[in-house]
Amino acid sequence: MSAQLFDLTGKTALITGSSRGLGLAIAEGLAGAGARIAINGRDGAAVEKTAEALAGRGIKALTAVFDVVDDAAARNAVTKLESEVGAIDILVNNAGSNIRGPLHEYDAENFRRMLDLHITAAFVLAQAVVPGMRRRGGGKIVNIASITAMLVRSGIAAYASAKAGLRTLTQSMGAEWAPFNIQANAIAPGYFATELNTPLMNDPQFDAFVKGRVPAGRWAEPKELAGVAVFLASRAADFVTGQTLYVDGGLTARM
Repeated sequence: MSAQLFDLTGKTALITGSSRGLGLAIAEGLAGAGARIAINGRDGAAVEKTAEALAGRGIKALTAVFDVVDDAAARNAVTKLESEVGAIDILVNNAGSNIRGPLHEYDAENFRRMLDLHITAAFVLAQAVVPGMRRRGGGKIVNIASITAMLVRSGIAAYASAKAGLRTLTQSMGAEWAPFNIQANAIAPGYFATELNTPLMNDPQFDAFVKGRVPAGRWAEPKELAGVAVFLASRAADFVTGQTLYVDGGLTARM
């Protein structure tokens, strides 16, 4: 019975920003639990390459090429997916990036870009899938936040502000859509060994900072995010909503 609670067979999941990194790890985890997955990215060649690589491992993936900050494209992609393969039962808002810089010199347009990418895009896509979820009697939304929603450091003010906003948006989604049996939660990853973090991992000073600051004493592997995503996307989390789960090796638990 307990295994069935995590079974996603028959469910369709759209995971944004999933051609690599944490998004890909989440997509693989959901597929491993039985879900049909739709890979997203704005680079069509990269998305197709990822889908082919997954197929080589026996994982069939749909593809949805669009830029999440293009509202019309995002809504059209949801409509197209639902018309072709049916319901989107699980939405994972993972797409994101970080434009670093000192706050007193930070470009306002880049600040808006961070807000649009991490908050507005999640809002638009969630709004697009919710009508279908309501018709079917429920659904799951998983937003990928960050430990920077709670802890900051110099040079990431825009990113941290956006992730904090996403955390609060998740609470609002959870509260407003609970009556429709739609659960919305966030995952806040800590320091993960991804391609985007390679420069930080190769910086001896920053690498030492992470290993010294994180109680687990190491960078996390992307696959370590998959289990939390499967939990939040499954029946096991039917009474969990509006929450943010920190996956950080204990970093936010220690002073």
